Amino acid sequence: MSLTPAQNYARVKSLGKFPKTLKFSQGFPFELDQFQIDACHAIESGKGVLVAAPTGAGKTIVGEFAVDLVINSSGKCFYTTPIKALSNQKFAELTEKYGESKVGLLTGDTSINSEAQIVVMTTEILRNMIYANSTTIDELKYVVMDEVHYLADKFRGAVWEEILIHLSEAVQIISLSATVSNAEEFGEWLQTVRGDTEVIVSEIRPVPLYQHVLFGNRLLDLFGEDAKLNPELTRLERDSYRQVRGNWQSKAKGPKPLSRSEIVEKLERESLLPAITFIFSRNNCDAAVRQCLTAGLRLTNTQERSDIRSVIARNMKNLAQEDLVVLGYYEWADALERGIAAHHAGLLPAFKVTVEELFQRGLVKAVFATETLALGINMPARTVVLEKLSKWNGEGHVAISPGEYTQLTGRAGRRGIDIEGNAVILWGNDLDSTSVGGLASTRTYPLKSSFKPTYNMSINLISQFGSERARTSLESSLAQFQADKAVVGLAKQIRKNESVRDNLFNESKCHLGDFRQYADLRGQIKKLESEGKRSKRKRAEIEDEITAIRKQIKNHPSNSCPDRENHSRLAERALRLQREIDGLTERINTRTNVIAKRFDRIKVVLDKFGYIHDDAIAKSGKMLAKIYGETDLLIAESIQAEVFTALSPADLVSVISSCIYESRNEEAAKIPRGDVQVALAAISKIYGKIHDAESDLNLEPMRAPDLGFCWASHKWASGHSLTSILKDSDLTVGDFVRSMKQIIDLLRQLRGAAPQLQTVIDLALTKIDRGVIAYAGAAL
Repeated sequence: MSLTPAQNYARVKSLGKFPKTLKFSQGFPFELDQFQIDACHAIESGKGVLVAAPTGAGKTIVGEFAVDLVINSSGKCFYTTPIKALSNQKFAELTEKYGESKVGLLTGDTSINSEAQIVVMTTEILRNMIYANSTTIDELKYVVMDEVHYLADKFRGAVWEEILIHLSEAVQIISLSATVSNAEEFGEWLQTVRGDTEVIVSEIRPVPLYQHVLFGNRLLDLFGEDAKLNPELTRLERDSYRQVRGNWQSKAKGPKPLSRSEIVEKLERESLLPAITFIFSRNNCDAAVRQCLTAGLRLTNTQERSDIRSVIARNMKNLAQEDLVVLGYYEWADALERGIAAHHAGLLPAFKVTVEELFQRGLVKAVFATETLALGINMPARTVVLEKLSKWNGEGHVAISPGEYTQLTGRAGRRGIDIEGNAVILWGNDLDSTSVGGLASTRTYPLKSSFKPTYNMSINLISQFGSERARTSLESSLAQFQADKAVVGLAKQIRKNESVRDNLFNESKCHLGDFRQYADLRGQIKKLESEGKRSKRKRAEIEDEITAIRKQIKNHPSNSCPDRENHSRLAERALRLQREIDGLTERINTRTNVIAKRFDRIKVVLDKFGYIHDDAIAKSGKMLAKIYGETDLLIAESIQAEVFTALSPADLVSVISSCIYESRNEEAAKIPRGDVQVALAAISKIYGKIHDAESDLNLEPMRAPDLGFCWASHKWASGHSLTSILKDSDLTVGDFVRSMKQIIDLLRQLRGAAPQLQTVIDLALTKIDRGVIAYAGAAL
């Protein structure tokens, strides 16, 4: 409900004496939600906060309160986001509100007004500042960590924990998270490492979400009024199964599904546009757009098409004319004019930004997207459509989790525009309403830490704190906190088992002999008999062993006990419990100090390769401290071995690409000949040495160099056009741009880490930061 400023003022004033919250709330033409007010009160009281709320609930208002506190006093506030697109979006919003002089942006390849009071940045930038003891953070009062649930990310999650552990306790942290079921546990850990932290959880969606199943051409509610599965839907499912006789699993059943264009048309008739259809495949997103175009679908009027053309012209004016065909520009623009678009990582960044702008303005009505769209970008829709409830994870098709389902469907419902949001699941042969209902109603999606020390992290911590303090700081990670909590549960189960075991042993006591020993002999016979059924050992050998044990049993004093069977059963149960206790104890041993143990092994590797000696950091160690990424030690060793020293700029770009690229398929890589081949052979040999050292210590090995981008990056650095590179390649323009930007990031790191390479690096940067790559940086 909308309130006048005076009404809102009266409401907030009645909730408590927090003048700064009161003043801040007056700037909104709507009533703040209770969780927003509670969070602002906590911040004004000097506490850190963790806010866990559904997508679209307005968590960022809490972060903006910290910004407002700094703007109206002194000090600095950093607003961190997990991806550059979100950083740019938030930078634009805050600049519009507070002015260009007050707001800065740092994203690795972009630096605008970096010493401003408010700086929006990616989390890696802040982590690097902490390790570099940057003076920029001296006046820091608040850090907003947007999308903090990213710390579960396998590859980048550790960065969030590094910041939360090592940032000065004087800085208030405002953590904003999607809904997770263990927010209290996460808050308990924050309380441990950050001090006074208030956990504020809201499960109320600002726009109610209604779930539907598209059964053929019928749009049916998933749940009835009693919150149980819609009986009409389950009846239709049962009828469709009955229609198929015999081996029904291999036959089509149920109604004929609508095509993608027919689905969009149905949503339009039902007034359910704009809609985002999530398809877990880039190629299928593009195919869906083509299908809609082929069907002649048009969702825009004359004025909207004119507005769309204006936005395209403004955003695309710097694209080279000769690249338009290979970029798929004309088909893309035609689809946009019809109100249809794809959104995925394979697109040129400027294309994605344009789609986002047009969708937010209501000019694009149907978007086909991969799940990357669900990661915080401000693109809510009236309706979200899920084609399937499984996706390819790189190894096989797996069901999406309840957390992923909630994140995806959370896009449905535009606050202030829609009175409800709608999630539509397409019914198919591999889907039933029971599984969908379970997924839609599950509220258990815990946040699990993915934290583990890296070579770069370890060398930085040793440099700052020394080994002992570094080790202690790592033991305060969320990963260890969660492992320790699990250990508490395991230890409790061990104590319970030990008590039952002891009682069973007492009950099995006999004056004639030790029934533990007797039961153990009987257990050996069972084990041998089982082994005889599946072992390749000679049956005669096993029979001989069994005969010998039976002789021991016959001669055992307990064998003559009149209550022998009862005593034996009690002792056997006790021995089974003992085996379970042994297993639980082993699990505890693998969990206890797991983070610190990894740190100790990494130290051994760093010492072996000469980066540290005791707590002293060698010159090479100081160089390694400036190299961030999964292949940090490989790059440092390659610099040490002078692999890059004699390379030309184009050759350097090609060789460096092997340290950042990850191929999406198993095709043989094409490699430039000459110096590139020699350098890559040297890098592979260095990797082998590192891999052997890691294997000896039972460390998870660093990922191997990938040669899949060497040819394309070399051609680009040699001046070839984008068209000539992508023409006969499986590379998408999005993958090409992203990989080149990663190479640029890495080269800039190396410029600081290895001054002897500065000249060739500067030349390489000049050759590759051009055309569509330079434009991508401006568009991000």
